[in-house]
Amino acid sequence: MRTQRDRAHEALERHAWIEAYDTLRAIDPAELGPDDLEALGDAAWWTSRLAESIAVRQRAYAGYAAAADDARAGFVATRLCIEHFLLGEPAVAGGWLMRAQRHLGGREECDERTYLDIVESNIARFTGDPDRAISLAGRATAAAERSGNRDLLAMAIHSDGLAKIASGRIEDGLALLDEAMTSVLAGELTPYYTGAVFCNVLEACLQLADLGRASQWSDAAVAWGESLPPPGALFPGLCRVNRAEVAQLRGDWDEAVTEAERAIEEVSAFEPAVAAPAYVTIGDVRRRRGELAAAEAAYTRARELGHDAQPGRALLRLAQGNGDGARDALRLAIDEGRVPPLRLARLVAAQVQAELAGGDVAAAEAAAARLGEVADAMDTPCVHATAAIALGTVALATGRIDDARRHLADAAAVWQRLRMPYETALAREAYGRALREAEDEEDARLELAAAYEAFDRLGAAPDADRVRTALDAASLPGGLTAREVEVLRLVASGKTNRTIATELVISEHTVARHLQNLFAKLDVSSRSAATAWAFEHRLA
Repeated sequence: MRTQRDRAHEALERHAWIEAYDTLRAIDPAELGPDDLEALGDAAWWTSRLAESIAVRQRAYAGYAAAADDARAGFVATRLCIEHFLLGEPAVAGGWLMRAQRHLGGREECDERTYLDIVESNIARFTGDPDRAISLAGRATAAAERSGNRDLLAMAIHSDGLAKIASGRIEDGLALLDEAMTSVLAGELTPYYTGAVFCNVLEACLQLADLGRASQWSDAAVAWGESLPPPGALFPGLCRVNRAEVAQLRGDWDEAVTEAERAIEEVSAFEPAVAAPAYVTIGDVRRRRGELAAAEAAYTRARELGHDAQPGRALLRLAQGNGDGARDALRLAIDEGRVPPLRLARLVAAQVQAELAGGDVAAAEAAAARLGEVADAMDTPCVHATAAIALGTVALATGRIDDARRHLADAAAVWQRLRMPYETALAREAYGRALREAEDEEDARLELAAAYEAFDRLGAAPDADRVRTALDAASLPGGLTAREVEVLRLVASGKTNRTIATELVISEHTVARHLQNLFAKLDVSSRSAATAWAFEHRLA
């Protein structure tokens, strides 16, 4: 005869999580064994009751430990380690990891030990030890192949891929992620492991700006999440967090905000801290659109949830005119111990912008050189493009026009190939300015016009306004070039050569050369006479 306990376990097998939860909660707690408590923990997790999930798993652990069932005690301890990491409680998570190691360290090969190896591989990766991560993931892969456990095999393979990416072996790592995803798409895995692989693979693709993979996996992940029985717990919302970032990178900014807001609603019931990246996506879109107060609110909420939101917050400070705050924040973030290479690339790229805005060309040059080293080590298109635009803008600021043109043309080509419209527009704008410095006005206007159209289409109002000003300067009187008109306008506003160099991201020597040329064309000999001419011709 089927008991209430049997019905609960059968409901869990059918992924009827609410039914399983209600049925198990109706049983006298004194009658629940460790396996029932473990099932109740799963049901609580899938119904977004994380605190209760942890509490009943702790009771399950105590029951297994009291029965000297080291394998199950070790498995539950490993799961508790993961859940406390999700809560942002690394000390508690570390304690449960030690418990798991105590139960499983001396055991023969078993699925529980393999699961622990997978978790330890990911911890090693997060703490900056990719070699150990690869070793543990390889051992887990071999053990899972022998046991035939498809969940653990996919987890081990994708953990190996993540570790190889962290070590700089990008192509090898991506191939392993693709292999793990075949098991997901074939429906071979149970929901918990399906969600884990989806989320980790998507995050890796986004970090690498591999939008081709990220778009495919994002669409598949959201479709899978929406196919789950309600309420679906954490994974549908996490998939949507990643989908929002994909939309932002593709230039679908309205969709990015919509998806981020839905993700926040879905994951906040489970664990609000998990929503932090969605707030960062909203902040990035608002900042680029010039909605600085809304961006500030989004970044602040992300920070409240434990995410520093850099480099977005620093770039917001720059847009607000607080260059010192931007530089200080970026230097602090860069110096925070071991910074993963992909994150370091983003931080250093923002630092180059901030240093140039502050007029410290030497610091910007040093940062760009460091970024070039990161790009050489990582050898991925997005990091190479990030480094190229930094090196190009620094070369432009120091008067090395040929170097600037080469780097910026390369950056624009790579971003365009990656189908990232905002980054492409930034690179084309910078390339257009470099062409203008080389007195190639026709091609400069083509690049600047393409950048303006992209910014305008995206709704990036501050960028569009900046480029429109540069374009308007190209058809004005006196035989002046567009760059000379830009310099003249700044002279007429009372700016010094040093300030003009900073604003136009060129060297003071180049500013002086432009002034000499425009003085000759206008037949004037002083800044005041040039200013008077600018007002007379409505250029100031």
